[in-house]
Amino acid sequence: MAKRRRLTPFGTMAEPEDMIEASAVSSLAPMAPVAPAPLARPPIADMAGAAAATAAMEEMAASLRQARESGRLVLALPLEQIEAGYLVRDRIATDPEEMTALVESLRARGQQTPIEVALTGPDRYGLISGWRRLTALRQLAQEDAAFGTVLALLRKPDQASDAYIAMVEENEIRVGLSFYERARIAAKAVEAGVYPDDRAALRALFASASRAKRSKIGSFLTVVRALDGVLHFPESIGERLGLQLAQGLEADPDLVSRLIPALQDRPADASDEQARIQQVLSPRRSSETGTIPPLEPISGLKVIRHPSGRLILEGPRLDDGLAARLIDWLKAQG
Repeated sequence: MAKRRRLTPFGTMAEPEDMIEASAVSSLAPMAPVAPAPLARPPIADMAGAAAATAAMEEMAASLRQARESGRLVLALPLEQIEAGYLVRDRIATDPEEMTALVESLRARGQQTPIEVALTGPDRYGLISGWRRLTALRQLAQEDAAFGTVLALLRKPDQASDAYIAMVEENEIRVGLSFYERARIAAKAVEAGVYPDDRAALRALFASASRAKRSKIGSFLTVVRALDGVLHFPESIGERLGLQLAQGLEADPDLVSRLIPALQDRPADASDEQARIQQVLSPRRSSETGTIPPLEPISGLKVIRHPSGRLILEGPRLDDGLAARLIDWLKAQG
């Protein structure tokens, strides 16, 4: 017969045999599994975790900010925030065929190489390099709003000279500048006070060029300062003609006054302009061989006489009507 369990009043200790009996009974009865009570997380642990997460976010933000300011982070900037005239551009004109090819490449493959910009104000950026890419994207944006942003690297030039050097180097590497364009950016940098004189500008902007090449660029400075704004196709002037023109300007102070009327009417193309320049230069160069200086009997018509018996008429007034009248007059003289 099973032994009866003796009840123990509340607050009194059970007898040892009762505790043993209760233990034996409880070991025989099946018990449902009881989930352990969750351990309470100490408040100090929550604070430490939050502090660690905050520190990690601050470190990431600092890294991104440093990458952005050091030019290692590519930004997608709205086109309207870019000021293309931030620097005086070294490139005067672009080849239409090259620009068309660039537009089609951007349309097909998107922008592959970022431009370079400098921060000029809140949400405002000045263009350092990448003028052709920016121009092409703006052309595409007029057709498709998907091209409304440009990929850019943010630069922080310590001095204005760094920005000019970056622009010149980028264009020298991608598409070589003409001698006139090289000289012009050097002249503009001196005018802006970026460099104290021509020598300093040439040595800084074209540090990788040979001394002979820098000397030629320096010769073109004479042409730039005398005829910038007068020439219509200055970037097309070759090395030989440019050096001849520079020598002529240095030797003859009145050469500019003769060139301006000859170029006043816009030439048809670069070849036409260069032919006009050669015509003005030729009397001075041929004077050593006995050519008589040209006469201008009426405005817009020059008469060049040669001892060899040649008479050359040139100028905008020499149209078909005047030529016909001259021929009729010569026939009447016979």
